[in-house]
Amino acid sequence: MKRLIIDCDPGNGIAGANTDDGLALALALASPSLSVELITTVTGNTPSALGARVAKDLLQRLGLNIPVVQGALQALREDPAPWRARLDGVQDEKLGELWRGVRQPQMLAADGNDAAGVMGQLICDNPGEFTLVAIGPLTNVAQALQRYPQMAESVAEIVIMGGVFSLDDYIKDTNFGLDPEAAHQVLHSGATITLVPMDATTQTLMTHQDLNRLTANDHPLPQFVRETLRPWIDYSIRTRHLPGCWIHDALVVAWLLNQRVADGVDYHVDIELRAGATRGKSWRYRTPLRLDIGVPQQAGALVHVMQTVNNGLLLEMIEKAFNGLKR
Repeated sequence: MKRLIIDCDPGNGIAGANTDDGLALALALASPSLSVELITTVTGNTPSALGARVAKDLLQRLGLNIPVVQGALQALREDPAPWRARLDGVQDEKLGELWRGVRQPQMLAADGNDAAGVMGQLICDNPGEFTLVAIGPLTNVAQALQRYPQMAESVAEIVIMGGVFSLDDYIKDTNFGLDPEAAHQVLHSGATITLVPMDATTQTLMTHQDLNRLTANDHPLPQFVRETLRPWIDYSIRTRHLPGCWIHDALVVAWLLNQRVADGVDYHVDIELRAGATRGKSWRYRTPLRLDIGVPQQAGALVHVMQTVNNGLLLEMIEKAFNGLKR
């Protein structure tokens, strides 16, 4: 059984907030081969306190006693105001109506507010035992690595949803763009890293028909997914002109279960830290055949980067996990 810490920014049930973190949590909790032992929240898709409420509410529905620890309130250096103006709430009242009747997460307190400390201590006390699933901005992870330098060697692997390299209309993604310094520190930490960028996750898709099929089981976990993803799919259809919604973070957990769901290649990866429109943009390259030309060999951190996705297998895996649940 693979032991997991999931660092996330869930927004399930919150108008205008992406639901992929909640789906990733649900898949991990539904999978017998994964043991979720700590959930930490970071400010990103939602403020960290709100994300902790979402996670606590889900666990209470399921009767599970997994610690949920709130983390960073803002990025290491990046000004949070423009991001919060963009991410918090829905500007269009008609779009906000999509969440009418959706149950809000209960006002439940987190089990502490030092995500970096709890995460770092748990990993360092159990070297080689924990995989860290980082599906929000990397602020908590960077702070943990600062406080526990041995964590880079102690963590079995860090699997990150972040970065965008060659998608039209995307200079940067939210996870890296919201805290570029944190992303840079984690990429260069020396830990074993697998990166799942938007280039891969935008090959995923869940339609309403898929959602209905995947959540046919009346267990509280798939019903949470059905209730909270339905308005987000409608929102995605209207604002992104897709036939459904991307399920970015679910791909990270699915890859831990079955690596046939996505193929990857090793790249040198880094992130732009200079001020300007491209701040937070990620880039990648393979080692040049001639080392006397092109990008210096030492530039960028060597990480495994997901490239192609089998969306059919991804949906099958979610359906199988949910259908296996019993009350």
